[in-house]
Amino acid sequence: MTVLVTGGTGYIGSHTCVLLLEAGHDVVVIDNLSNSSEKSLERVEEITGKKATFYKCDILDTEGMRKVFSAHKIDAVIHFAGLKAVGESVAIPLKYYDNNITGTLRLLEVMGEFGVKKMVFSSSATVYGVTDKMPLTEDLPTSANSPYGQTKLMIEQILTDLCVSDDSWKITLLRYFNPVGAHESGKIGENPRGIPNNLMPYITQVASGKLAQLSIFGDDYPTKDGTGVRDYIHVVDLADGHLKALDKLDAQKGVEIYNLGTGVGYSVLDLVHAFEEANDLKINYKIAPRRPGDVTVCYADATKAARELGWSAKKNVVDMCRDSWRWQKNNPNGYEA
Repeated sequence: MTVLVTGGTGYIGSHTCVLLLEAGHDVVVIDNLSNSSEKSLERVEEITGKKATFYKCDILDTEGMRKVFSAHKIDAVIHFAGLKAVGESVAIPLKYYDNNITGTLRLLEVMGEFGVKKMVFSSSATVYGVTDKMPLTEDLPTSANSPYGQTKLMIEQILTDLCVSDDSWKITLLRYFNPVGAHESGKIGENPRGIPNNLMPYITQVASGKLAQLSIFGDDYPTKDGTGVRDYIHVVDLADGHLKALDKLDAQKGVEIYNLGTGVGYSVLDLVHAFEEANDLKINYKIAPRRPGDVTVCYADATKAARELGWSAKKNVVDMCRDSWRWQKNNPNGYEA
């Protein structure tokens, strides 16, 4: 199968490319490199011994995408491309709406023109909004409390409406929880530009001395240690969920939705202490005020993915911490020399 991976040089995209190539698929990647590096695909080739075809192309560029679809007989699309920082989306909402929603609409137009009607979409647990119902199941009401979350929710609705209008489309929506970790080779991993938005790369950069101190936002939540609780999932397990979803598309009708998480909630301090123990390090941290919009507890019910996709998370929090630190140690400046 020839699979087009949008945003394929990014964190989750590059790990998914590894598994696609190892499974024998041909991989075509488009990415505008606004928040990633083409060097990740060089590392993917080192890991797999196989090469993905790369095009520097923005999903807002309809003509550019037409050229890619003309050059390859694409069978399915895994759609990662999009802006993804919650805080930034609050500051520049129009850019998020334009990039994420307009870009997806243009991608769908081109897919339709070329008769490519199979997609796995990178959604997010942010579409559940703020709720006290835990664990989160796919049938819960959805809402969003940031422009980023709103774009995921709106794209989910667009894809659902598309499948209602034309039953030849087959689309899977994967709602991720909190991806962490890196490939066990230490060759690819999360490569944030500037100050990390996510917890694990912040921890690893403090461990390496690149950052002086970790800020933990809030220690007065109604949890066992006062810090927020999240469902952290190893990025390789997450990538595997995309392959399982891709394999099921042919037998599927319309839209299906799956949570990808471990079903276990760890507090921020749990993760810090697990990292310290797994790597025999101490992390310098301080308690800071809560951030607006942060929820108290968020973890998945992933039984639907286990039942229908045959998928479940295999790696534990120790694997997540060790693999994250191996990537950081091997690549103190990410993909830059």
